[in-house]
Amino acid sequence: MHVSAKVDYAMRALLVMVQDGGDASPLIKGEYLASQQHIPARFLEGILRQLRQAGIVASQRGADGGYRLARPPREITVADVVRALDGPLADVRGDRPENADYNGAAEHLSEVWIATRAALRGVLDHVTLEDISTGELPDSVTQLTRDPSAWT
Repeated sequence: MHVSAKVDYAMRALLVMVQDGGDASPLIKGEYLASQQHIPARFLEGILRQLRQAGIVASQRGADGGYRLARPPREITVADVVRALDGPLADVRGDRPENADYNGAAEHLSEVWIATRAALRGVLDHVTLEDISTGELPDSVTQLTRDPSAWT
């Protein structure tokens, strides 16, 4: 899986929001989020706009304005962020894996793409901002990280 800069920056900024506010989620300036994670501020503003459109963050304009989580951190998954910024977790040439039509030697290739999507969902749909912030990842995810081959 390719993790785009947009998704990486978004996750880092969202985790600062969790750390600095949790469920209370006070308004936090985009410039502050950018400085805390060394993210280009202008690029982050565009990302935050997309996250607002997806209902992941809320914003308020003005001198006292800023961004906050639109939902509690336990309700926002990594998959929510990926889908908001990059679209589906797995697609084949811009379409759903089950719509890929192969024949001959590649006849079973769509099954590999479907399994890949399922594996991604198995992690990204079950890990929340709260899980990452507290370091209490689901057992299924922790189990995957115990395999030494996962680190190479």
